[in-house]
Amino acid sequence: MQLALFNFLSPAFGMLLQAASNGRFAVAWEKAQHPDLSKFLIIGALLFIIGVAGVLTRRNIIVIFMSIELILNAANLNFIAMSRYLQDTGNVNAVAGQIFAVFVIVVAAAEAAIGLGIVIALYRNKETIWVDEIDILKW
Repeated sequence: MQLALFNFLSPAFGMLLQAASNGRFAVAWEKAQHPDLSKFLIIGALLFIIGVAGVLTRRNIIVIFMSIELILNAANLNFIAMSRYLQDTGNVNAVAGQIFAVFVIVVAAAEAAIGLGIVIALYRNKETIWVDEIDILKW
């Protein structure tokens, strides 16, 4: 009776209840809560590709800095995922990825501070943030 009520109210609820009764929903939920290494590496690769595309195609210097931050975050995700994978296998050097991630965060903070200082200085001198129009170092 309950299954027929859910099917009548919404087919999606009926499908979820049917999948839960078959055990497929429970398996999918378990896999979503405990993802394996490959899923993290794929997300890191996608972030890296988006960051590289942003650096190569954009003309706005602030968007370029944000794309560099995406690249650094992709590296952090890969470091942490590999650290977790090594920790699960019982490796002694499992903390190395986390230490590298902290160093990358420090480098990203320094890059953001120095980069924004350069952007402010360029905007005061040239009144633009477009990379194509910045030619201060030309002879």
